[in-house]
Amino acid sequence: MKKKILVINGHPNSESFNFGIAAAYKEGAEASGAEVRSINIADLNFNPNLQFGYQRRTELEPDLLRAWEDIQWADHLVWVHPVWWGGLPAMMKGFIDRLFLPGLAFQYRENSLFWDKLLKGKSARIITTLDQPSWYYALIYGRPSVNQLKNSTLLFCGISPVKVTYLGIIKTSEATKRHKWLQKIKQLGQKQG
Repeated sequence: MKKKILVINGHPNSESFNFGIAAAYKEGAEASGAEVRSINIADLNFNPNLQFGYQRRTELEPDLLRAWEDIQWADHLVWVHPVWWGGLPAMMKGFIDRLFLPGLAFQYRENSLFWDKLLKGKSARIITTLDQPSWYYALIYGRPSVNQLKNSTLLFCGISPVKVTYLGIIKTSEATKRHKWLQKIKQLGQKQG
């Protein structure tokens, strides 16, 4: 049975290196026999603001409904994004806020501190680009974007294991370095992990 992989790109600029990363992963995964779908969050038409929090449900726009179908379909989610101000791009955060909702991604238990993880059986990889060394991002800042996406979202909803790949320093990288990174990502896709 073919592995079903969904590549979710959180960079808003189609000319960014993140789009090349997403394409390289997809190419590698397809070459190894996986079935791959892609979401470029910037191409979706939706309001990223969870206006009423969890008090009242905001109806999902058609693009979000299709994205949720893709998330449910996938065995493995690959999240590609830059780190901006230590966190996720705003549209990516809004995408998560609007989709990873009670009753969809998790469910609180009545009169309990515990919850049900509704996305069990899926795995994920986070591929994140940095303008600093990954060790510096971890040591000095504590990896806030990874803590948010991996621990507070994906693991919270039952997605496990979640592996992380850091690429950086992006702003000073030359073409040869970027080519090596893309080859590394293509190989990750071939391993479907």
